[in-house]
Amino acid sequence: MPEENKISVGGQALMEGVMMNGPKGIAMALRLPNGKIETQLKKAHFLKDKYKFARIPFIRGPISFVEQMIFGYKCLMESAEKTTALEDDGTEEMSKLDGWLTDHFGPKMMTVIGIISGIIGFALAFFLFMWLPSQVADLILRNADSNVWKPAIEGIMRIIIFITYMWAVSLMGDIKRLFMYHGAEHKSIFCYENGLELTVENVKKQRRFHPRCGTSFIFLTLIISILVSTIVVMIFPGVRDYKALWMIIKILILPIIMSIGYEAIRLAGKKNNLFTKIISAPGLWMQRITTKEPTDDIIEVGIASLKVALGWEEENINSINEDSSDDLDGGEKTDEPQ
Repeated sequence: MPEENKISVGGQALMEGVMMNGPKGIAMALRLPNGKIETQLKKAHFLKDKYKFARIPFIRGPISFVEQMIFGYKCLMESAEKTTALEDDGTEEMSKLDGWLTDHFGPKMMTVIGIISGIIGFALAFFLFMWLPSQVADLILRNADSNVWKPAIEGIMRIIIFITYMWAVSLMGDIKRLFMYHGAEHKSIFCYENGLELTVENVKKQRRFHPRCGTSFIFLTLIISILVSTIVVMIFPGVRDYKALWMIIKILILPIIMSIGYEAIRLAGKKNNLFTKIISAPGLWMQRITTKEPTDDIIEVGIASLKVALGWEEENINSINEDSSDDLDGGEKTDEPQ
């Protein structure tokens, strides 16, 4: 790969679009309902650029994850707002709920919806990945003399729930299209990393499974959580008998689990050996669900976003978007789970 192409780029699928995190900032490319591609470049402020501790291995992981969640959420909500804004031409009658939200919150309606969705999502995640697996493990091993195997049962349940959930949502039309944009993101990045010209034909030939993908990160942390939780129970055998305390401990060890997963994903993105192939395999397999083969028009969006993130079309973007220098806090420019 040419020297100038060795900059690491990450990204995320959006509603009818792709976000790319590159050296020039955070780029968004959206396919609007009128068929046009809108691009935007946002300046991002990263903790790692301000504080040395944010670049220390095993500390940078949780920090980067939180930052990625913040700006990823902002971009996702913005994409949802922009790609649906032109769909309503005024001919359809507004629902009572939409009318009530518009009357009470006006322009902030999407923000309010996002906050409510976030709260519901957090509660659902806690139920599915914390409470339910713990209850199932207790039920299966209710007559066991030791708690050592219960964290393993919990972890296996989380993995089963995660796979089932992702498979189920992938059957939905909108989510399937989102996963196609996810595939376009990966293929565009691979094309760039392989030093090829960013054309639709070149991008189509690339793989859609990337070792630095956020799906791989999540799946790997689920596996690591089994090991870490088992070690905790082995050191403190009776801790799992106290339900509330065990829930708190699982939350407290999350940063440790994310740190290990983050460093492993970084390593997998840089090295190609037996160890990295082993740790990458589950996540790459999972991407068969979370990525789909993109169509040409979707690939065009991925290419547009990547070019903006790399600064290859900066003049064009600035002429289209007067607010292209908007600030967006959070994230890390390089070596991020995508």
